[in-house]
Amino acid sequence: MSLSDTATPSAADPAGLADEASARKHSPSAVTKELIAKAAATRRRISSKVKIRTGIICTLLVALPILLAQVLPLPNPNHQDLAQRLLPPLTDGHLFGTDQLGRDLLSRVLYGGQVSLTIGVLAVLVSGVLGVIAGAAAGYFGGKLDTVVSRLIEAQMSLPLLMMLLLVVALFGPSIPVITFVIAIAQWPEVARLTRSMVLVEREKPYVSAARILGLHRVQILIQHIIPNVIKQATLVVLLLLAQAVLLESALSFLGAGPQRPFATWGRIISDGQDYITTAWWLVTLPGLVIVLMVVGVNLLGDGLRDRPRRKKKGA
Repeated sequence: MSLSDTATPSAADPAGLADEASARKHSPSAVTKELIAKAAATRRRISSKVKIRTGIICTLLVALPILLAQVLPLPNPNHQDLAQRLLPPLTDGHLFGTDQLGRDLLSRVLYGGQVSLTIGVLAVLVSGVLGVIAGAAAGYFGGKLDTVVSRLIEAQMSLPLLMMLLLVVALFGPSIPVITFVIAIAQWPEVARLTRSMVLVEREKPYVSAARILGLHRVQILIQHIIPNVIKQATLVVLLLLAQAVLLESALSFLGAGPQRPFATWGRIISDGQDYITTAWWLVTLPGLVIVLMVVGVNLLGDGLRDRPRRKKKGA
């Protein structure tokens, strides 16, 4: 008997062909729901990583020079030299050029960013604390407290934001504490509404009922168990509100309602340079690009952290 006779099935007996056809008939499809779900999760994970990395790079490109402005070899942002007024960018010693009074534009942008970012960070911290406390209390205790907080949120969100800010600043003066407090009051409803909705879901979960059976006080349950479970999502909203706070402060400064001189804010720098936009484009364009880079970076970072898939715990 030859080797070929033992390796190939007999033509008269089609058992091998029948088994092969049956295997093909019952074999699973190459594309399954599990593979589709895994591919979608992979795309979300990659997109989240790209957003986070891009957001971090854009944010650091603006934030690091601002934080290091005191140690960088920059001229005084308020030093005037009319002999060097309206110098274009990349001029010797003036990377961003100079403004209409001969002041170094890069120095003014960085030092102005310190004021703008300080107001933005303080505003979102205050609004975050107020929003988390009000939203958590309204969602957990309910009743009249929930009604009052919900009506306040609806009433404030129905008002024109910028007009309300201008009115309050006009009444109390354009100082840094007033502007910080005004922006915080304008932003707390966003955090409160999200926190309230998440607490409404958390309070119905079994671990809350178990804590009540164990005799824990309602306030203790709220502070020690519920708020830690919703604080991560609330923090992401606060991060996204940072970009809005920077834009609001820049808008107020542009309209003349921001911190007064000698503070150089991004909005005032653009406002001072708008009359020279046809002859000195860099006075408006470069500070505007810095604002755009900062806002886009913070938004991408917040979106990436929000869209990042949750890791499953081991043994779950």
